[in-house]
Amino acid sequence: MIVDVFHDTVCPWCRIGKQHLATTLAGWDGPPVTVHWHPFLLNEAIPPEGLDFRAYMAANKGADGLDAMFEHVRRAGTAAGVTLNFDKIRYAPSSIPSHRLLALVPEDRQDAVLDGIHRAYFEEGRDIGRVDVLADIAAAAGLDREPIAELLRGDATRDEVIEAATWARQQGVSGVPLFIVGGALALSGAQPPATILAALRQAAAQIGTAAH
Repeated sequence: MIVDVFHDTVCPWCRIGKQHLATTLAGWDGPPVTVHWHPFLLNEAIPPEGLDFRAYMAANKGADGLDAMFEHVRRAGTAAGVTLNFDKIRYAPSSIPSHRLLALVPEDRQDAVLDGIHRAYFEEGRDIGRVDVLADIAAAAGLDREPIAELLRGDATRDEVIEAATWARQQGVSGVPLFIVGGALALSGAQPPATILAALRQAAAQIGTAAH
């Protein structure tokens, strides 16, 4: 059974949703599940060098209530089991490079690499728009650092990422995370594990019915 996840690497709710999915799958006793990660760009116009994080967020969300919003999301992260240190983030990076990294690594390593991207950005406040940071993340996941760094310095997978993100918007994806379970059931937002579990059970039942 396939779970397709549309996400952006700089989206905190995507990190929370990923953790909710992992929690659900850890106790799943139904058909084997394969997760496919699909890029979505919340803002593809951010320049390669990034923008000042707080100024960018204030311009997009409004300066009033910004700290309260961060605290709300941070608490949701804590409840899910992930850390979100917004006070450590200095840059709003272009997420294209980090999506390019995910597209470069083998599918069975994408989950670990995405966790590394999330930890670097949301916990350590590192600039995931930088090639050296992304190469470090790949190396920490057991991949060869220098070949990946060299590919990221060039244009490898750039068109692939942008085309995939454009396709997602053309299909009507307007916000992330978005989970498509079994090719049919759509869950929008960082849904709790119980909701994801119910969707998995429904999709598994439909697959079972179709097989008979």
